[in-house]
Amino acid sequence: MQNLKHAFWGMLALLTLLWLTAEPAVFQPATFFGLRALLIQFTGIISIGCMSLAMALALRPRWPEPWFGGLDKMYRLHQWLGIMALVVAILHWLWAQGPKWATAWGWLERPAAGRRLPIESPVQAFLGSVRGFAETVGEWAFYATVLLIVLALVHYFPYRLFYKTHRLLAVAYLALAFHALVLTKFSYWASPVGWLTAVLLGYGTWAAIIVILRRVGANRQVHGRIVSLHYYPGVRTLESEIEVPQGWPGHKPGQFAFATSDVTEGAHPYTIASAWHRENPKISFITKELGDHTGRLREKLGVGQAVKIEGPYGCFTFDDECKHQIWIGGGIGITPFVARMKHMALQKAAPDWPDGQTADLFHSTADVDEEALAKLAADAKTAEVRLHLWIDARDGRLTGERIRAAVCEWREASIWFCGPMGFGEALKRDFAAQGFPVTPHFHQELFQMR
Repeated sequence: MQNLKHAFWGMLALLTLLWLTAEPAVFQPATFFGLRALLIQFTGIISIGCMSLAMALALRPRWPEPWFGGLDKMYRLHQWLGIMALVVAILHWLWAQGPKWATAWGWLERPAAGRRLPIESPVQAFLGSVRGFAETVGEWAFYATVLLIVLALVHYFPYRLFYKTHRLLAVAYLALAFHALVLTKFSYWASPVGWLTAVLLGYGTWAAIIVILRRVGANRQVHGRIVSLHYYPGVRTLESEIEVPQGWPGHKPGQFAFATSDVTEGAHPYTIASAWHRENPKISFITKELGDHTGRLREKLGVGQAVKIEGPYGCFTFDDECKHQIWIGGGIGITPFVARMKHMALQKAAPDWPDGQTADLFHSTADVDEEALAKLAADAKTAEVRLHLWIDARDGRLTGERIRAAVCEWREASIWFCGPMGFGEALKRDFAAQGFPVTPHFHQELFQMR
């Protein structure tokens, strides 16, 4: 999370500092309308910069994953950038429209227009000639963007509709990029803030076109076929096994992939629940009925059905040198640990983890399915992992104190958590209060992609 915050605030600070070097007049006394002009430019630069980076992250690039800690963390940054773009765009709009309303109501008096210097640059002259059109396009694109970002933040908005409406942000972005290109102060383009803005606009425009053409992650997609489906009624969970005979590069336990079974629904992210065996190229997903999409999967999927798999993504891969690991899976968050145990059983003869490394697995669940729990126990036994089953109605709430009581070597261990966000944050605070080094050794997957 620290790298996310550094990237987010660092980008805002960089754009602000570069703008200040290009606009030293901000430190000089100015009229209200002079200040308005400066702030319109500043908020415009910040807003389009945030939108451009958010659009770039929508392509799901893999190269920044190690630094950010996985695509799940990058999606959190994508969300932060979208919210910041929305807030600053509203300020930009208010600075542009508010004084016009105040002048019309007689609260402000617009200063007399001064003599304009002749424009010598043909590029500047052209941009000036389309200024009115760019203002209109930007205003309507702003209204559309506000609506689309708000819908994206409302989790009750059905995913199948979110998938369709969220892609429209790419169209809105192109309109706003045109607006920014025309209305950004012309002198900025010869300064560092202009150069950086031009790069962001170029990258964002390319990303928006990729999104519109539905080519996101196209070079990381393989075709598969469902070979088995098994439903666990006690936990309302569906296990799907998919054969991927060609193209899949393999995955580490704890990684996830995007699966598309219906093009109208789009790609959905699921943690992979199986180890990779090149001679038996199959991928398993375990999905719980939690929303409008997953609640209908049991009815929509069938053996033999074609699916498209994209990935793998994520850095929740259990890679560390600690002699002991503590795994905590809340509800459906048990999935990456199932994959890890299957991998350990498969690699027992030639382990690819530190010699002597052991693990305790805590599975906290409110729902019970005897068959599913029996499979989990069998996986733990085969992988030689100590399983601690925590059924809420029987055992109460799983806490940091109870974990520490069960694992005496917790101070020297690393913790890997996957489950409800609030549960994970509570455990992190609890362990931090006990002196546990949470920054390097508490790993939490942020599996919320919208």
